[in-house]
Amino acid sequence: MKAAYFMKNGGPEVMQYGDVPDPVAQPGQVLVDVHAASVNGADWKVRAGHYAPISDFPYIPGRDFSGVVSALGDGVKDFAVGDAVFGVCDVGQEAAYAEKIAVKAAIVARKPESLSHVECAALSLIGLTALCSVEDTLQLKSGETILIQGGAGGVASFAIQVAKHLGARVITTASAANHDYLRRLGADQIFDYHAQDFTKVVSGCDAVFDTVGGEVAKRSFAVLRPGGRAAFIASGNAAPASPRADAVSLRPKVGRDRAHLDRIAALVTSGAVRVPEITTYKLSEAAAAHKVSEGRHLRGKLVFKVR
Repeated sequence: MKAAYFMKNGGPEVMQYGDVPDPVAQPGQVLVDVHAASVNGADWKVRAGHYAPISDFPYIPGRDFSGVVSALGDGVKDFAVGDAVFGVCDVGQEAAYAEKIAVKAAIVARKPESLSHVECAALSLIGLTALCSVEDTLQLKSGETILIQGGAGGVASFAIQVAKHLGARVITTASAANHDYLRRLGADQIFDYHAQDFTKVVSGCDAVFDTVGGEVAKRSFAVLRPGGRAAFIASGNAAPASPRADAVSLRPKVGRDRAHLDRIAALVTSGAVRVPEITTYKLSEAAAAHKVSEGRHLRGKLVFKVR
């Protein structure tokens, strides 16, 4: 099969495109003919060597996908060959940048007929991360106010809509070029991080969801009310320590399960959440897609059309 992979850590230029061995469905797994796979920030961080060292090459990145089941491993009863599915690879597994992927059947969901493979691939990991952060970790409630940092990104734009669906007031930060986009998603208040210091104009928030990291994450505690809570997904495997005794710092646990994927599908098909803006690439253009993703100023999602 064809895949995008790298043979050593490095910049976007180390991405290659070529033939690799086909995977095989093990017991409890389905083999999926991948139609679309999305690009996530974790992909280029893996490629650049920001995580644990890789010893097994060629290494195929990619964490979410949409496609059609082409084979069943032993014991799989809830899918049939030909079923359209989407999902996120299990924790510790990657390899979605390929024409085929073997993945645990229990963490794959049926693709809604009303959504394309490209749309489902774009929604999978960002939706899972947003739901685990806003609903499960922050437990945001109707009437509360949340600040979502970096609103135009994939996870944050999904989170904005989930927060509005829950009945919260949503404040977000973004460059001026993205303000109209975020208003259409339902953000109540938007601040240009180039022109304004959010700590000077935002206060009394019940919750913060940070997707930016670095100094933005550290300064986010300043906008919380006493007893507020903040969730961080761009500060490594652990949340930054809270500088305040009256504010909680949390690192969402983004597990893998079908129930969350089904909720993503339900939110989107009901109109509660819109599909993000999508830019598509060929799988052979992985280096170019990584360059854009690594720039960290994209809007919406980048998706490979594999078939």
